[in-house]
Amino acid sequence: MPELRKDPVLGRWIIISQERRKRPTDFPVEVSRGMGGFCPLCPGNEVFTPPEVFVIADGSRVANSGGWQVRVVPNKYPALVIEGDLSKEGVGLYDRMNGIGAHEVIIESPNHEEMFVDIPPERMTLAFRAYRERMVDLARDTRFKYVIVFKNHGRAAGASLEHSHSQLIALPILPRMIVSELAGAKSHYQYKERCIFCDIIRQEMVHNERVVCENEQFITITPFAPRTPFEMWVLPKRHASSYTTMSDEQIFALAEIFSETLRRLAGCIPNVPYNFVLHTDPLRTGGLEYYHWHFEIVPKLTSIAGFEWGSGFYINPLSPEEAAVYLRDAEVGPKKGADSEKDIAG
Repeated sequence: MPELRKDPVLGRWIIISQERRKRPTDFPVEVSRGMGGFCPLCPGNEVFTPPEVFVIADGSRVANSGGWQVRVVPNKYPALVIEGDLSKEGVGLYDRMNGIGAHEVIIESPNHEEMFVDIPPERMTLAFRAYRERMVDLARDTRFKYVIVFKNHGRAAGASLEHSHSQLIALPILPRMIVSELAGAKSHYQYKERCIFCDIIRQEMVHNERVVCENEQFITITPFAPRTPFEMWVLPKRHASSYTTMSDEQIFALAEIFSETLRRLAGCIPNVPYNFVLHTDPLRTGGLEYYHWHFEIVPKLTSIAGFEWGSGFYINPLSPEEAAVYLRDAEVGPKKGADSEKDIAG
């Protein structure tokens, strides 16, 4: 029988439809590699991107040239622009403001053929460090209230370039999803004086039904009310509301579990398109007792159609408990190591 499940943070309802039950091999996946053509993100083509705003490289190098491990540049076609004032105003009963913000591209590897799942933790760490450093820098601009970091992998998930990259957008307002998440977390804290995410982690570790993998500092779970098959959350075990407070040691532990999580997903469904999004606290909060930063990984395996748009419900043909079993049992390839010491930047 189908089951309605309520997300404990957002209060969002999800339909788990066992009648539509699927195994990993039942999901059709379009192979997205081989888009072909000129790639502006490859080493040697730095002149075709805006000047870099952050880089991790081996030794000394000329700015905007090769020799980098991770490179961050402004998006050539930004959703928001950094120059100007917000200029908020009313237009009758409506409100408007200028589209002020920052839109950046984090190029995660100099190797065009290397997907994010293929990057060894030693170098994946560099991308996660770049997120932290760019967020810290953008927080100095008081026009910005929130920084969202996300990745689109595969055409079906919205990727327009094949070369592995993620994106970052600084916003002058709080996204509605984050507002709802903060409100749900705060309501739980006011009632129980505990962080709801910490409660979720404790319960999942006790029951172990939806735990995918874990290490000393992080845990990956399939959430109780997932929007799509194989949706996963990666959370720090110790309470922290801001991603930017992580040490380099913690970031390496994050890269290790993120690498294992993606390899388990690929072991279930090779070449699966997915999005991941960083959920963290608003800028300059100084830390929140009731909120807990985390990544949400959402494979693109189901379609959003009329019922979903009209009702706000998501229909998921695979329970998170079954998904966790598939993920735990997946044949995971060996963790790739750095080719040499030069692969590990400072």
